[in-house]
Amino acid sequence: MPRKAKSGKYKLKTHKATSKRFRLTGAGKLVRTKGGKSHLRRNTSKRTKKQLSEMQTVKGRSIIKNVKRLAPNMEG
Repeated sequence: MPRKAKSGKYKLKTHKATSKRFRLTGAGKLVRTKGGKSHLRRNTSKRTKKQLSEMQTVKGRSIIKNVKRLAPNMEG
């Protein structure tokens, strides 16, 4: 069986850390999780801890542009 001819283009690789931190919603908005959830939460109020679990919408245009460059194949 003959080999495929090379097209000369590079394969796009996804930046794995970016794809784990950000997500696209069905409407196409970029959302992120909040930090500070791993440890030292004993003295934090219940309300604050509950707010840490919510997803936050990314508003900065430059950040959105960078994320889309780093993770071009990101799906919602």
